Amino acid sequence: MITVGVEEEYLLLDPDTGLPVPLAEEVRGSSGLEPVVDRREVQAELLQAQVEIATPVCTDLKEVGGHLLRLRHALGAAAEEFGCRLATCATAPFREVAPPLVTRQPRYLAIQSQAPQLVAEQLVNGMHVHAAVSDPEMGIAVLNRIRVWLPVLVAMSANSPLWDGHDTGFSSWRTVIYGRWPVSGPPPHFADLADHERRVRALLTAGIISDPGQLYWQARLSDRYPTVEVRCMDVQLRADDAVMFAGIVRALVATAVSDEKAGAPPVQCAPELLHGANWYAARDGISGSLVAPDGKLRSAGDVLCQLMDHIAPALEESGDAREVTSLVHRLLQQGTPADLQRRALAEGGVRALIDLVTMQGTRQ
Repeated sequence: MITVGVEEEYLLLDPDTGLPVPLAEEVRGSSGLEPVVDRREVQAELLQAQVEIATPVCTDLKEVGGHLLRLRHALGAAAEEFGCRLATCATAPFREVAPPLVTRQPRYLAIQSQAPQLVAEQLVNGMHVHAAVSDPEMGIAVLNRIRVWLPVLVAMSANSPLWDGHDTGFSSWRTVIYGRWPVSGPPPHFADLADHERRVRALLTAGIISDPGQLYWQARLSDRYPTVEVRCMDVQLRADDAVMFAGIVRALVATAVSDEKAGAPPVQCAPELLHGANWYAARDGISGSLVAPDGKLRSAGDVLCQLMDHIAPALEESGDAREVTSLVHRLLQQGTPADLQRRALAEGGVRALIDLVTMQGTRQ
């Protein structure tokens, strides 16, 4: 059984204005967290208005959901102590004119000096799923096989339609913002592990990145753990939707491992086609069409069905089929979190939007 771990990034928002507040150090340091949160589970992020969590290694989705609920509740309560709220939206819907404060750590300050405007606009939150793949050579094979499915995950997870108080016209504006970093978007195809290592060394030697942590590809080999890290998803409003993506990613990785061992040829996709598919997925979510892994434009519902068919044996083997399938059906019925944000703003205004992104995620 492939083990998984989940990382989530959250914003801290003023409950009245919805503006980000730089209280991460206070929230993370809250003594009230100690009985329920291991200090390694709550981490600093780039900006002082952000908090990151990491679950322990989990063997089943029930574990994942339990840890996410525990951590969301604990941080939500700590945020309330300091007069702010934990927000599970993938972009800050509103911003101050002044740039947000950067966490005072050498690595983050160096990134700010390299790209001050990008850092000033990095009020974005993702979720990352780590799936255990102990052999790096197999890890590269997995990346080559799952890369064609990443735009589908972008579309399904879209939770960032708003920026500076207006609708961007994109369902995942976070994906667009992240795509401005020099090494980002869908990962390239690698010939093998040696090719991957050569190309990463070239990026480091050229000074394009300062460390492997700046490989912002949407899926990569983790530089800290023996895992494939899929990081294309927006953070989710609801913990159970995050669990759904943990199950889907694990099944994608398990399917890739199985196909590689069986010698099945991976689906090839030209980089320009994959990048274009990613852009359209970020714009439309699941409300229109998606570019399928075979390069053809199809309805979003059809492409999601293709994904579920592709990973069905792995979902059955892990025991995740019923839960993941049920959650995917709910997604198709209710829409993405981006759709829910737009609906809340249209029907209830700013107050309803703030309540949606700061309360629903910590309850479920």
